[in-house]
Amino acid sequence: MSAPPSRATIPVADDSEMSAYVAQPRGSGPFPAILVFQEALGVNAQIRGVADRYAALGFVAVAPDLFHRFAPGFESRTFDREVVMPLINKLTIGGMVADVAATYRWAANENNIRTDKIAAVGYCMGGRAAYLANSEVPLAAAISYYGGGIAPALLDRAARLHGPHLFFWGGRDPGIPPEKRRAVADAVRDAGKRFVDVEFSDAEHGFFNVELERGNPRAARESWALGRAFLEDALEIELGQG
Repeated sequence: MSAPPSRATIPVADDSEMSAYVAQPRGSGPFPAILVFQEALGVNAQIRGVADRYAALGFVAVAPDLFHRFAPGFESRTFDREVVMPLINKLTIGGMVADVAATYRWAANENNIRTDKIAAVGYCMGGRAAYLANSEVPLAAAISYYGGGIAPALLDRAARLHGPHLFFWGGRDPGIPPEKRRAVADAVRDAGKRFVDVEFSDAEHGFFNVELERGNPRAARESWALGRAFLEDALEIELGQG
């Protein structure tokens, strides 16, 4: 059973502050933690629900607001390109690196979190953030759902990945074609890093968010089960049944 969710204010190295949604199990822990990086719709009800699901498994789940510098608190249930794309375009790699590092530091300094059992998961732009986090801070594991922008710009970071990485892709995602997905796998393989690469052939970009028209309940369900098993193996823990 999870405790009531809360909010945290996380200081970032550039002197900005970032709000985060925090979901956690009941009890004093210490617990493993997972950093939950949003998709383009913000830390909305769907992302908060993802954090709640991870808390039910036994994680302290922290979902930071990656739009905090220019659209703090933004959230939407629908993808309106004219609204969302300007926000995505304002993100910088430097800013995202600062944000993921700050979120990790916040988690590592919490008394109820096991510092050797901190993982990350992210969706869309958050999938890129999870990859950046795994290359920047000592994560125990990371999961990227359809992380756009990793190839080709960030392939050089493959050699810096700390924990094993699970990549999920949609086979019908026109924004991340097969050659870009292969480039990510090739870079991580060439770097000698442990990874898992999964394509759902009939799924589109954003398939995990079943509230959207392009959501794919089967792919979402199967990826959740795979991700849960991956985290158990990588972190060497037994998770709950949430």
